Amino acid sequence: MTEYVTKETFEKMKVELHQMKSIDRPAASKAIAEAREKGDLKENAEYDSAKEAQGMLEARIKQLEGIIANAKIVDTSTIDTSRVAILTKVSITNMATKKSVTYQIVGEKEADLKAGKISASSPIGKGLIGKHVGEIAEVVAPNGVMKFKVNEITI
Repeated sequence: MTEYVTKETFEKMKVELHQMKSIDRPAASKAIAEAREKGDLKENAEYDSAKEAQGMLEARIKQLEGIIANAKIVDTSTIDTSRVAILTKVSITNMATKKSVTYQIVGEKEADLKAGKISASSPIGKGLIGKHVGEIAEVVAPNGVMKFKVNEITI
C-alpha cells in the first residue's frame, strides 16, 4: 500500500530506522547475551524479556522498511488546491450540526486528530478527496451518513 508522506516525515522515518538498526539492535543482542550468561534459560525472566524486546524491535524495523519502500513523497508546492487532495487543508461544515472545522488530509502515518490531521484513508478523508469548494461530501459513519460542505481548500 502506498503511503503518502511529506519529505520531513520520510527523513524522520529514515533516521528512526537507522537508529534502530545501528544502535538498538546491537543493544538488544547484548542484553540477550548478558541474560543468557545468568544461567538456566527456562526460569530466566530477564532473558525472556530481552528476547521479547528484540522481537518487537525487529517487527518495528520490518514495518518501517516496508513503509519507506512504499512511500510516495508529496511536494506541497505542486498541490492543486482546486479540489481536496493529500496535504491540502480543507475547511468543512457539518450540515447537521452546522459546526465548522479545518483538517489537513495526510497519509496514515501522519494522521493526528488533535493536530487537525486526518488520514486520506479515513471515512471522512475518503469522502472529501476530490471534492471542490461548495460541494457536499457524504461520509458513511457507524451512526449513519454524515454530510459535510467544503468551504475552503488551502495548502
